[in-house]
Amino acid sequence: MYGDLQGEESGGDPGAGTESEATDGLVEAASSFPSLEEIALALVVLVIGWFISKLVVRMAGRTVAQRIERPSVTRTVLRGVRVSVLLVTLIVVAYILGVSGGEIFLSVTVISAVIAVVLAPLVGSLINGFFVLADQPYEIGDMIEVVDQGHRGFVEDITIRYTKIFTLENTFIVIPNSEIQQRDVVNYSAEDERTRISVRFDITYESDLETARTAAERAARSVDEVISGGPDIRIGSARYAAAPVCTIDQYADSGISLVLYFWIKNPYKQALVRSSVQTAIRERFADADVEFAYPHRHHVFDETSGVARMAVDGRESERRPEPARASPADGSPMGAEADDGARESGDSSGPGE
Repeated sequence: MYGDLQGEESGGDPGAGTESEATDGLVEAASSFPSLEEIALALVVLVIGWFISKLVVRMAGRTVAQRIERPSVTRTVLRGVRVSVLLVTLIVVAYILGVSGGEIFLSVTVISAVIAVVLAPLVGSLINGFFVLADQPYEIGDMIEVVDQGHRGFVEDITIRYTKIFTLENTFIVIPNSEIQQRDVVNYSAEDERTRISVRFDITYESDLETARTAAERAARSVDEVISGGPDIRIGSARYAAAPVCTIDQYADSGISLVLYFWIKNPYKQALVRSSVQTAIRERFADADVEFAYPHRHHVFDETSGVARMAVDGRESERRPEPARASPADGSPMGAEADDGARESGDSSGPGE
């Protein structure tokens, strides 16, 4: 009897067990939540790890730079060292906050999967960045030109994701490594900054050829930025004269085509030096009576050409084509009769009018 009553009392309120379980769950969740002391300690560890990462990079920077001798690779290695220190710091912070190793591993796995799916282009750019660092097509401080895009400037920074270029127009251009790997890149600073420039021009056939070539070479030597002479410049297995050289390209329709080759000291002054050399060529040609050729065409008319209508000062000539007359070459009677007939018709029409 007593047991039945006790059972009825315990089973009389079915929601009491559910409320008890919910309360126990809240208590357990509250107990697992980090305390204020743990949160404060985690923040302190995070700040200390941040400063340690900067200190390690500063202390190891000079040693790494001396060992590697490549600024781009040095920066990449130092960035990797700093990221590693920060990752260790984050693991310590997670341990302080009560996060287990299995949860950390699961989180890293999920994040890696998301990165692989969503950030696939970024991963491809990172891979191309490693290729750029390994192939060494350019280095920080080199002057390069992206041919198909027309960008020319100095390499400011190379990361595993992008290349930053400081252009000659005083602007910054950031090109992803995945794109720059597919472009034609000209490096003006590779091993030797001296750059050869060519200037093409035509002179008339009436001008003295040797005088024109000598005047062009002297015009190039008169510009300060042009290398006027010295030992031959070696590029690979070929050697080129350091002094300006003017060669004959071809005998064109309107004149003789010449090409002036000369070397400059700094590649980033190409436009300025080219303009100065062309100005000097024009001045020396004027002194030497050498004329520049321009496209023109000669029209020759003879007794078999017929009559052309002409315009002078924008006004068309009033003269109309005359009828062709027979002009016998051997003095045949038919020709004489035709001339007599023309004279008779002309005489008869005169008085009547």
